[in-house]
Amino acid sequence: MCGIAGLFHAETPKPVDPVRIERMCDAMVHRGPDGAGIWTEHGIGLGHRRLSVIDVEGSPQPMHSADGRAVIVFNGEIYNFRELRRELEKDGVRFRTQGDTEMILAAWQRWGTGCLEKLHGMFAFALYDLDKRQLLLARDRFGVKPMFMARLSDGSIAFASELKGLLAHPQLRRKVDPAALEAYMTWGYVPDTHSILSGVEKLPAGHFMLLEQGKAPEGSKQWWDIDFTKRASGSEADLSAELVHLMRDAVQSRMVADVPLGAFLSGGVDSSSVVALMSEASEEPVRTCSIGFDVAGLDETSYAKQIAQKFSTDHTARTVGQNDFNAIDQLSGMFDEPFADASALPTWHVCVLAREKVTVALSGDGADEAFAGYRRQVFHHNEERVRSILPKGFRQTVFGGLGKYWPKADWAPRPLRAKSTLLALAGSGDEGYASGLSVTTPEQRHALYSDRFTKLIGGHRAEDELVALMREAPGQSGLDRAQYADLKFWLPGDILTKVDRTSMAVSLEAREPLLDHRLVEFAAKLPEKMRVKGSTGKYLLKKCMERYLPDEILYRPKQGFVTPIAEWFRGPLAGEARNIADSSLLAETGWFSPQGLSDLADAHIAGRNDNSRVLWQLLMLEKSLNRLEITA
Repeated sequence: MCGIAGLFHAETPKPVDPVRIERMCDAMVHRGPDGAGIWTEHGIGLGHRRLSVIDVEGSPQPMHSADGRAVIVFNGEIYNFRELRRELEKDGVRFRTQGDTEMILAAWQRWGTGCLEKLHGMFAFALYDLDKRQLLLARDRFGVKPMFMARLSDGSIAFASELKGLLAHPQLRRKVDPAALEAYMTWGYVPDTHSILSGVEKLPAGHFMLLEQGKAPEGSKQWWDIDFTKRASGSEADLSAELVHLMRDAVQSRMVADVPLGAFLSGGVDSSSVVALMSEASEEPVRTCSIGFDVAGLDETSYAKQIAQKFSTDHTARTVGQNDFNAIDQLSGMFDEPFADASALPTWHVCVLAREKVTVALSGDGADEAFAGYRRQVFHHNEERVRSILPKGFRQTVFGGLGKYWPKADWAPRPLRAKSTLLALAGSGDEGYASGLSVTTPEQRHALYSDRFTKLIGGHRAEDELVALMREAPGQSGLDRAQYADLKFWLPGDILTKVDRTSMAVSLEAREPLLDHRLVEFAAKLPEKMRVKGSTGKYLLKKCMERYLPDEILYRPKQGFVTPIAEWFRGPLAGEARNIADSSLLAETGWFSPQGLSDLADAHIAGRNDNSRVLWQLLMLEKSLNRLEITA
């Protein structure tokens, strides 16, 4: 795992100052503390920070091809590099190193952009071909590894693994994009279709951009997508056997490393499955780690301990206090853009714990998206069955009417909190799913926005982007479309961003075996009954793991990393909640209504509503703006 950065002059090649490349890379030293390198040529400059994992002593970057006609900076891992290496060697290619970086150079020279489809792994790289005077920027299928880009005032294109790298360039404008702010206030993160700064883009997952000197830059092109239109045939037993084979292969391929390797273990289905398959393939005890809370309702360490004992892992656990909010400033600095998924805090803690023993850690991320493991996906699947039976007019009249007057009872038991379900059933499945995935409704946001900001965004509504994505999704059913949206929108924007930044902050490489693209492609073809059965999500995955894991792990209610922010904002952070309304920085922007912010904080502190997620959003926004040194 590494950090990369660079500058490219497309239309009018100009000299590139290597000092600027160095500063961009140094802003990301945490991504690669083991080494650094810079290469410049007329019109192009590439920089690299290295975290050594494969071929530790060799494979320095930027790396040249054997003939010296191509140069690359690469962030990630290619898990099938040895197979591709052997294929290229049969064509006469001779390699000087033992790593995967040199293989990508040879693959480009042999197959051009077609090489991307052959790569199994997580990656973001920049490759310059001196003969063609072309720069290839590419990102992996799911967006595990990031790539930020910006067009600068001198005509050059800057790119970097993190926004920090671009911010180190003096020509980058620091002006907030109103559409990105609306998206952040909707989802709690800035999706990959936006950047908090105007003029900055993120290369989408499964896309590449091919730039050529002397030509105007063209947009990115998609080289991979997930298809939910086909259905696999076969018995449950046959599909289960195939799934175990694919999972085993995915886990084993990600256990290749020349440095200490371990796994995150929460005690949930996904991380427990990864640890079970790692233990099966390892002669030594697998190193595992888990984070718990000193609040019984939030703590899962007993389940993690049970799995650790079952598979005789070398397990380390640590308890985090419920008032462990002192790292908020440090946390906000990891993301650059505002990021309000509060589970980032325990995720960072488990990364810190893992890094004490290992350099590489496997996680269970991706299975919920691929196999329909989220509660919202199960609800959506069942709601779609209701929509298919009852006429639209009836649903709008009955469910819409009930939902309009049903109280928003955040304090009530879950079965009594029916308002969102009733309103979702009244509308289309796409609209309902977007509403369920959002942190705030349009009405809630507009109660917080100032008149000036409301006029600034016009009629733009962030949910429309997700609704359009679902309507255009290659799938047969509402469940297909929901999973497609999760894989293309939520996964890269929230989950993978969270894991990348928190792990890289401590120079830890996190790998996601359950996001092996062959595994996800298999999952996308499963009949719906193999994904959701009744109220059970991830049905086939759980069934196939019954031979490894006890039922109390497989079939207990899903929990996930939960941070007690609701209690924080009524206790030790109540002052922060009140200060949000009086924040000089948020006030200076003119984006928010002071009265709306004050009402939000008062209602939460008094216990009338649970506004903790929105308060957390605003707190992280303020801290992000402060670090970015921007206002409006």
